[in-house]
Amino acid sequence: MPSFPPPGAVTLCEINRNLVAVDALSDDRAKEAYGDVLGMVFSPIPFQPDVLPPIREPPAAEQPESSEKVPTASVTSTISEFFKRMIFPPQDPNLLHEFDTQKVSWNPHKHCLAFVSGKNQVTVHDFEHSDAKEPCIFTSDHQINVKAVEWRPNSGKMIAVACKGGICLWSASYPGNVPFMKAGVTPSFSAFPRGSGGQWILVDVLRGSCAEQVSALCWKPDGRYLASASSNSPSFTIWDVSQGLGTPIRRGLSNISLVRWSPSGDYLLAAKFDGTFHFWETNTWTSELWSSSNGYVSGANWDPEGRVALLSFSNSTTLGSVHLSSKPPSLEAHLLPVELPEIASLIVSRGIEKLAWDASGERLALSFKDGNEMYRGLVAVYDVRRSPLISLSLVGFIRGPGEEAKPLAFAFHNKFKQGPLLSVCWSSGWCCTYPLILRSH
Repeated sequence: MPSFPPPGAVTLCEINRNLVAVDALSDDRAKEAYGDVLGMVFSPIPFQPDVLPPIREPPAAEQPESSEKVPTASVTSTISEFFKRMIFPPQDPNLLHEFDTQKVSWNPHKHCLAFVSGKNQVTVHDFEHSDAKEPCIFTSDHQINVKAVEWRPNSGKMIAVACKGGICLWSASYPGNVPFMKAGVTPSFSAFPRGSGGQWILVDVLRGSCAEQVSALCWKPDGRYLASASSNSPSFTIWDVSQGLGTPIRRGLSNISLVRWSPSGDYLLAAKFDGTFHFWETNTWTSELWSSSNGYVSGANWDPEGRVALLSFSNSTTLGSVHLSSKPPSLEAHLLPVELPEIASLIVSRGIEKLAWDASGERLALSFKDGNEMYRGLVAVYDVRRSPLISLSLVGFIRGPGEEAKPLAFAFHNKFKQGPLLSVCWSSGWCCTYPLILRSH
């Protein structure tokens, strides 16, 4: 039977398909449940959720063409896109309460968590530092209306923050190793915990040709390029971060909801609000168009090998798995449904809001729209089997602290060696981390 936390209880962790619930969160309870096994405890982090607004941005004017080399469209393809727009009408972001953005991100090399903790701020908490009782808070005059945050891969010393008008890049600074700060950037600093002697510095702000709201970020796994997109624009941008140069790429007329790079860096998924989504191969930047009749792609993740992308849709309780049939740069693929019978029958939900897939491929977390009162506000956790095809088995549900708490954002730690580690920011003002301790497949 799937684990269900009773009303008034809060979830602490998973122990081999049993989601442990207690009457209140505490470090002593955590140490007793999993601390001795993992050698550490993940204390909840407080923040102010009342200053986190839903994404309700008006459509922006079309961006002017860039002088940089980007894929071009012929007259025929332009006409074709016009008819696609008639068939798949774009969904006005003003009508959306929320769509999935990367508001939680783990450092790839440390047990250090970054998350959007206010309208204009990001919180960074280092679980490894014994004196880190107070987290670092990133604020700046450049950093307005924050929508996403992500650590730079293969570095662990830079964080990208999506905000109004551009992308703020924060870099760690240590005595004797001070990062270069771009001219024209107003100095902003955030000190490390006591005794570490370092600080975070705002070193650059990547700005496009239009001061639009950046709402989606995704680093290429080697850390060289950063993909960004806006819910107000049909283009996404590939940034060469070291040069500070961005190349806009556009297919179709609808605005973009998310971008996701594959683990190998050979593919990029870009999804739009009209229900279409493109798989791009990143060698020649050609793409394959797919479409959905079940709403827009509300969440997406790749499997560890980068051969399968798992998608959720805004108006469906069935996931889609896109299986790439050949090696890069081939775009040959087939789409298969992945059923979630409990979401439709037990929870009575209209669709999936957010989705996160653990880097080991063994755990999937998702949140859902509405649902009956008993399940409202919970995060569902699934066991994932990937051979020969993806199949899911419900492990149970996570309940957050506080009355009627709902998940605002969540993500897995992709480099935690002792199993899946899920962090959830709750509407009650707590960011909680849940070790999912299991016997590996």
